[in-house]
Amino acid sequence: MDHFSGTSIQQTDTGPSDSVVKMLIQRINEDQTEHEYRSINEFESILRNNIILSARAMYQSRINFAVFAKSRCNPMYWQLMGTGGFLLRQGVKPSDAIKDIFINSPYYAFECATAMVIIFYNAVLNLIGENLFNQIFQNIYLYGWHADPDLGISAQYAPIIPGDVVYFNNPDFSFLTPEWRGENAVVLGDGTFFGHGLGIMPAEQIIFNLNRMRRPGAFRSAYLTNSVTRPNINQLAKLSNWQRDSSFNKQKSIVIHHNESSISFDYYKYLLSLFTNI
Repeated sequence: MDHFSGTSIQQTDTGPSDSVVKMLIQRINEDQTEHEYRSINEFESILRNNIILSARAMYQSRINFAVFAKSRCNPMYWQLMGTGGFLLRQGVKPSDAIKDIFINSPYYAFECATAMVIIFYNAVLNLIGENLFNQIFQNIYLYGWHADPDLGISAQYAPIIPGDVVYFNNPDFSFLTPEWRGENAVVLGDGTFFGHGLGIMPAEQIIFNLNRMRRPGAFRSAYLTNSVTRPNINQLAKLSNWQRDSSFNKQKSIVIHHNESSISFDYYKYLLSLFTNI
């Protein structure tokens, strides 16, 4: 039987407007303190639930949408790079930095692919606990779909499951507002989706909003693609059951600074393949 130890999220007094975020954080803490997982299916179920809770917490926060050029972050935890990415500051615990995005949300603004990666990190953190999270994810850099290899993000053609990230493509987006080229969205399981910058709504409403941002003369509608993006459940379950040597140096992954907001994971992998095949 696999055994995992969770760690509570620290709360700060952020005012009455953040009461819903606090409620969601409390719900996560109640579920994650000390638990034995009977199977990989149970691990996956709880991780997916955490992804949904993290998406709802982001929706209830005061984080803003911003293109890379206008990104912002809390300088106590992150260094804002010229690319619009957030680099974890030296001496800062990765768990503290991820939690701060939700706790001190007015300090933050980023685009929707970055939002999905943050949601994944937060969901994993709340499942495996701070100590192990800080061992595994020591050098977080937030930029679009770039993520630590141990998160194991991949896209596949598979039935949609709550906790997946899907992509709404807008092929005739206006070149004046390229951030509306599409929308990454978390499947919430109740017929709605969370898209950073749009909010929580059904697929039809997301498509309606994207269609409003098409260029003049456009005739192609936005649509939900059939690709789903997920962290690697099996890999994370294995990592959650052992203690990594703190001196372990993992191979650094390549970062593609594409400066294109709201792209799909499939398109990011395409850009990555172009770079690695040179």
